[in-house]
Amino acid sequence: MVTASITMLPAITHKIRPPRALSVPFPLGFPLGEPNNPALQRRVLRALLQRTQRTDVPLLSEFGP
Repeated sequence: MVTASITMLPAITHKIRPPRALSVPFPLGFPLGEPNNPALQRRVLRALLQRTQRTDVPLLSEFGP
């Protein structure tokens, strides 16, 4: 089983050290970005799913819109 998460608080996530995490620059409550923007939301999810292929864990990377 593969674990990956989205975080808006990378400093805290860094301390927790989950296997794979994607840091996003969006406000709390909007982990996939702004509402009604499915293109952006798909890009976030695709970026997260790409991290599931990585084996160099723990991994904390940034999403760049």
